[in-house]
Amino acid sequence: MIDAAVIGLGRWGKNIVESVQGKSKRLRFIRGVSKEPELVADFAKAKGFELSTDFEEAVADPRVKAVFLATPHSLHVRQIEAVAAAGKPVWCEKPLALTRAEAARAVAATQKAGVPFALGNNKRCFSSMRELKRVVSSGEIGEVMHIEGNFTNEHSTRVMGGWRDDPRESPGGGMTGAGLHVIDALVNLGGPIATVDAKVFKQKAPPDPRDSAAALVQFESGATGVLATVRAAPMYWRIMVFGTKGWAEAREETTLTVAPLHRQPKTEHYPAVDSLGTLLEAFAETIATGKPFPVTTDEMLDVAGAFEAIIRSMAEGGPVRVQR
Repeated sequence: MIDAAVIGLGRWGKNIVESVQGKSKRLRFIRGVSKEPELVADFAKAKGFELSTDFEEAVADPRVKAVFLATPHSLHVRQIEAVAAAGKPVWCEKPLALTRAEAARAVAATQKAGVPFALGNNKRCFSSMRELKRVVSSGEIGEVMHIEGNFTNEHSTRVMGGWRDDPRESPGGGMTGAGLHVIDALVNLGGPIATVDAKVFKQKAPPDPRDSAAALVQFESGATGVLATVRAAPMYWRIMVFGTKGWAEAREETTLTVAPLHRQPKTEHYPAVDSLGTLLEAFAETIATGKPFPVTTDEMLDVAGAFEAIIRSMAEGGPVRVQR
């Protein structure tokens, strides 16, 4: 059993704990760190872990064999460096960083220390997305020519305050939150992105943000793509890949439609899974056995670079090349 500490016990930090505590045979949380312990004391007691306000103390605890970060991204690089320096595996929630250079600094720290590193791109573990990845990788729909993606997320009207309302912490409207999952999906399916042309349209200012953000992209392969996210609209997930031999579309967490050339589309429904719990278990397996984590560090950096270019494109009002 891997005894771990979770840093940050807001909505998502609690989700991380809920996904494995008392359920996993590989991973459990024995410590938690929160700046507002009085707000999460009952949760910590119910889940059976110690609670404190001291990040350094938790990282140094010899009982703690892995550290999970659910903190604002402006703290990520420094915290990752500290955990890596302690020789412990580290999981970080997205966004890893707002620039490729900062993301590279974090990755370099874990590689220098020789510790496993994971990023919480849990949408990859949707049943529909795992099957879409299999279909694309198998060549069933041929060479990828174009990818479309949309993750619309009404959290902006339910989860407000703090860094989410600060454009310095959360630039590009919904792109920093929901949009990053779509960027990750495009990189996972189409490879590195070479150029972007993005815009954000704001319809209402914080603390009730309503905006839409979109980007046209071209991959290094020559394929093209378009991605979008709308805040304050009902939840919606769609990723569609067009290939030389057909197309395939993932809808929500469990539905995939595949349409080979000259054949009728066929829709399959797959069992729902806890996507976060699945990815957490994958990281526990990486720690225990050395099996590669499903999201490579190269992909993490490619996503960070594409995100940085999208935010720059929004500010400059034109196409931007992704820095590598």
